[in-house]
Amino acid sequence: MTPSTIFVVDDDSSVRKSLTRLVMSAGYAVEAFVSAGDFLTHEPFARPCCVVLDVRMPGLTGLDVQETLARSGHPIPIVFITGYGDISTSVTAMKRGAVDFLTKPCDAESLLGAIERAVTKDVMDVSEEGRTADVRERVKLLTPREREVFVLVVTGMLNKQIAGELGIVEKTVKLHRARVMEKMRAGSVAELVRLADRAGVLAPKS
Repeated sequence: MTPSTIFVVDDDSSVRKSLTRLVMSAGYAVEAFVSAGDFLTHEPFARPCCVVLDVRMPGLTGLDVQETLARSGHPIPIVFITGYGDISTSVTAMKRGAVDFLTKPCDAESLLGAIERAVTKDVMDVSEEGRTADVRERVKLLTPREREVFVLVVTGMLNKQIAGELGIVEKTVKLHRARVMEKMRAGSVAELVRLADRAGVLAPKS
């Protein structure tokens, strides 16, 4: 099995080297970067992975990187490290989804524990993304009319109501509904609702 990749981003060469040695000793593959800019030009990232990221660096900060990754659709799990006990920064980082926020010099056990949690999170995220992509592929198999029926079924409408809404007979609705269930591989309406939610078919609640 290919080891998970840990990205180390720190402008301090001695910290970068010590972190690299520690993480490699735990069996991970490591890629180290001297700046946030260098790291961000590395995309796309092989997964599962996580980044051990210094908060304060020349140019882009760790929080800037976190925000950039989130906007680009690559919310890689982040373990922040800092030489400063900045509580407001740590609160911001954690609210944005950071796995941990550690103060330098990092205790090896604490850092490796945080990395393990981050990698586990990324494995789960990748799996979740795969399931969502699979459901969206099923939706693509639906004809335009089947998709209309799909959307109305998951809102709780009855066949008769759907027929009235679409201007077709109830028997035709039943045929489309059966095909929707088959193509979406759903065993019940409740399951169909969950699939619709995962695929983003359901309108967001106001």
